[in-house]
Amino acid sequence: MEDNNVFIKSNEAQSSLDLNIKKNNAANSSILLIGVEKSNLSCLEALLSKDYSISIAKTAAAGIEKAIKDKPDIILLNIIKSCTDGFEMLSTLKKISETENIPVIIVSTFTDIESEEKGLILGAVDYVKIPFNDRILKARINTHIQILKQLHVIEQRGIMDGLTNIPNRRCFDERIALEWRRAMRDQRNLSFLMIDIDKFKDYNDTYGHLHGDSVLKAVAQILVAAVMRSTDMCARIGGEEFAVIMPDTNLSGAIYIAEKIRTDVEALRLPSPDGKIITTVTVSIGIASLIPKEKDTIVDFMSKADANLYTAKKAGRNKVFY
Repeated sequence: MEDNNVFIKSNEAQSSLDLNIKKNNAANSSILLIGVEKSNLSCLEALLSKDYSISIAKTAAAGIEKAIKDKPDIILLNIIKSCTDGFEMLSTLKKISETENIPVIIVSTFTDIESEEKGLILGAVDYVKIPFNDRILKARINTHIQILKQLHVIEQRGIMDGLTNIPNRRCFDERIALEWRRAMRDQRNLSFLMIDIDKFKDYNDTYGHLHGDSVLKAVAQILVAAVMRSTDMCARIGGEEFAVIMPDTNLSGAIYIAEKIRTDVEALRLPSPDGKIITTVTVSIGIASLIPKEKDTIVDFMSKADANLYTAKKAGRNKVFY
C-alpha cells in the first residue's frame, strides 16, 4: 500500500532527548495503537514498546472496545488516505463517557492543514504527520503523559470550584502558566477564552441567588461538553466569569469552540423557581490566540482576551470577539 515504509528511522546514537524521555516518562504508561495498516502499527509498536506498555487494535470496533475495557493512558490513532473513517472514530471516542477523556494523538498521512485542524477540533490532543522523526514523536507522547500526571495531581489537591464542580481560579492560574511555558518552548498555538454571563446581577436580582446558582452550574456543564480534549480545561475564575484554555489550538479552532459555547448557552432554557417562567441567559466571549514569542507575556495574552470580552459586551453582548 502507499503508506508502507513511510516512517523515518534514525541510525543516530541515543541523544540527550531520548535519555530525558526514558527518564521522565510515567512508569508503566499504556498506549493503545489503532489503525488498519499493519506495517504502520508494527513500526509504531517497535518504536514505543521499550518505553511503554503497548496494545493494538486493527479495526475501529476493536479499538473502541479495547479503549473502553483497558482505559489506556494515551491512544495513537493512525489515519491513512486509503481509509478515511479514522476521523469518524475519533468523534465516536469523544462521545463515549468511558473514553472521552483519554488523550488521542493522530498519526496521519494527511499532511494538509485542513485535516490537522479537523483532527484537533474533533478532540485530538496532537497531530503528527507522516513521515515523522522518532525522537520527536516520543517527546510529544511524553509531554502528554506529563500533562496527565500534572492533571492527576491537580485533581488530588482538590482545587475545584465547589458550586460548579469544575476547576477554580487557583487551578486555572497554575494551568495557564504551565501551558504558556509549553507553548513558548515548543512554539505551538495556545488559545484562551474569557467568558462572562451577560447581566447576571440583574438575573440574580430578578430570580434569586439560588436560581442564579443553577445557571452557573448549567453554563459550566456546557463548557465541559464543548471542550472535548483532555488537555483543554475550563474553569470558573470569578462570580459569573469562566475561562477555557486550549493548547495546540489556533484562532479558527478557538472561534469554533467559542461559537459553540455561545449558541449552546443561548439555547439554554431553565424554569424560574415557581415554574411559571422559562428563563434564558447569554454569554459574551473574548478570545486570545497566538504562538508565543520571546517578546510576549502571559499578562498581555490574558489582557487581550479580557479586552475582547469588553468589546463583545460593548457591542451588545451575546457575541464572540477576537
